[in-house]
Amino acid sequence: MRYDLVIFDNDGVLVDSEPVSNRILADYLTELGHPTTYEDSLRDYMGGAMHRIHEVLLQRSGKRLPAGFDESFHARVFEEFRRSLEPVAGVGEVLEKLDTDGVPYCVGSSGSHERIRVALTKTGLWERFDGGGAGARIFSSQDVARGKPAPDLFLYAAQEMGVAPERCAVVEDSPLGVRAAVAAGMDVYGFTAMTLAEKLAEAGATALFAQMAELSALWQ
Repeated sequence: MRYDLVIFDNDGVLVDSEPVSNRILADYLTELGHPTTYEDSLRDYMGGAMHRIHEVLLQRSGKRLPAGFDESFHARVFEEFRRSLEPVAGVGEVLEKLDTDGVPYCVGSSGSHERIRVALTKTGLWERFDGGGAGARIFSSQDVARGKPAPDLFLYAAQEMGVAPERCAVVEDSPLGVRAAVAAGMDVYGFTAMTLAEKLAEAGATALFAQMAELSALWQ
């Protein structure tokens, strides 16, 4: 293993949440008078923090989303997470291999700490990342000034974990996340389950993989 730390994105990498959250987002924005398809949501917002939704819509329409939008959206998403969310197939085996090899890993997600907690708890992954309850291995865009595609989140995670950026590998499934990892000076492995491989390659992915079973062999 040639890395001293692996940083996992959460949505779409650890938990299979992107289809759920993007369908809900598209429906909600459409309700509010901003016609949005599921494909639009994936293209424009996947991998970004909540502020990106506000910024993009304000730029396009000149209108602000209503007060309480974030809270209402999260309530809808969390309700569905608690009902149906599953881990990404094969991710448990990847984490087991890192444990066996003694390689530290953490979460670096655009989602809020609450979203990460709800998702990881429902999928049975929380115990692997909670750092003994202190949250020391979970890093959110809430912890930094700028979210992805800025490098801040990944650099913060590496600093807190005590590992130099060039010794980190990032696992991402969105162009925004890949660009953030590249900007941080880290190798980044692009998961193509939800995103076209060429989009992740254009963003600068070090390598691409379509199934979690392929990942461990890529970073040996």
